[in-house]
Amino acid sequence: MRKYFVTGLLILVPLVITVWVISLIVGTLDQSLLLLPVGWRPEAIVGFHIPMLGTIFTLLIIFLTGLATRNFIGNQVVRAWELVLNRIPVVNSIYSSVKQVSDTLLSSSGNAFRKAVLVEYPRRDSWTIAFVTGVPGGDVKNHLIGDYISIYVPTTPNPTSGFFLMVKREEVVELDLSVDEALKYIVSMGVVAPDLPAKKTELEPIQAQPAQ
Repeated sequence: MRKYFVTGLLILVPLVITVWVISLIVGTLDQSLLLLPVGWRPEAIVGFHIPMLGTIFTLLIIFLTGLATRNFIGNQVVRAWELVLNRIPVVNSIYSSVKQVSDTLLSSSGNAFRKAVLVEYPRRDSWTIAFVTGVPGGDVKNHLIGDYISIYVPTTPNPTSGFFLMVKREEVVELDLSVDEALKYIVSMGVVAPDLPAKKTELEPIQAQPAQ
């Protein structure tokens, strides 16, 4: 009975967690319908809640926003909007910081989170997986002697929190792993080993992101 019970857990636990995460995401996105006037909401029109309609609505808004801002007029509207936000105290610092981070992380030409590396942390002969986020900039690089890179060391099993470090380029080892494989390895606490073996290579030059 114990063997059958454990087998059932191994099958059902990943399925239940997957369904829970998806339902949490869909439920959060469905809240976007609250932005509509009360009379335009599905409950007011058809009399009942339609699951996933808010998710479709959110994805549609994202797609239309990207489509509208790809042309000249849309680009000018975005620039004018950013000028207005940059003139508002407090808002300008928050918006500019978030925009610079999102541009760096989401840009297809950026280097952030494109490489998985091994680094000795938190002590010598103790290794962990990290992600290259760029190179030190600003006044920081004036105080670092040598060739340094910026890395993000995620925690396990929650990779959304971690540590930001600046280390010498020669002190890290680039891995022959995709970011997805490295994240699976981290989240699983080393249980789900990557298929490809790691090998030592030299890191390619990393270009600093221009300041916004």
